[in-house]
Amino acid sequence: MVKEQTIAAPRMKALYRDKLVKELQAELKLENVHQVPKLEKIVVSVGIGKNKDDKRHYEVVRNTVTKVTGQVPVDRMAKKSIATFKIRRGMNRVGLSVTLRGARMYEFLDRLVNVAMPRIRDFHGVSVKAFDKAGNYNLGISEQSIFPELSFEETQLLHGLQVTFVISGGDAAYSRALLEKFGIPFEKEGGVR
Repeated sequence: MVKEQTIAAPRMKALYRDKLVKELQAELKLENVHQVPKLEKIVVSVGIGKNKDDKRHYEVVRNTVTKVTGQVPVDRMAKKSIATFKIRRGMNRVGLSVTLRGARMYEFLDRLVNVAMPRIRDFHGVSVKAFDKAGNYNLGISEQSIFPELSFEETQLLHGLQVTFVISGGDAAYSRALLEKFGIPFEKEGGVR
């Protein structure tokens, strides 16, 4: 008789399910538990731009995104022409992106908040102004070297990452409350949080 293995839920997912849903419902004064904001997906993307013809740069970026997210990225095509960067509409390999859902999403969030963000030098919190109209949050990371998964050699060619937190609920205040519960430090107007 073969026993089925039970895989434990990621720490952040269990925290959200068991504790944060009730806390957010009470704090935001929501009547229904389904109104509580929920993290739907995390999109990690990197634009290659000027270096689109450099195969080494492309491979470094691809390797970085794969190691950081645990998932192979997808090539992105140019949606419009940009003469400054010699990019034509429909060109392939102008960027890479990964969409994380489920367990990988929560594991990436855990590593980002508890391991990578504390390694940022002179860090005063993330911007409060990066919410869009739908309540999603965009976080720009200027260097990939904050991720411990990467070796020193892999961080020699520096590039940034764009991390987008797609949150259900449609309200920036609700989304901010959720992200604060997950441990993302927002900057305060008067100083460091």
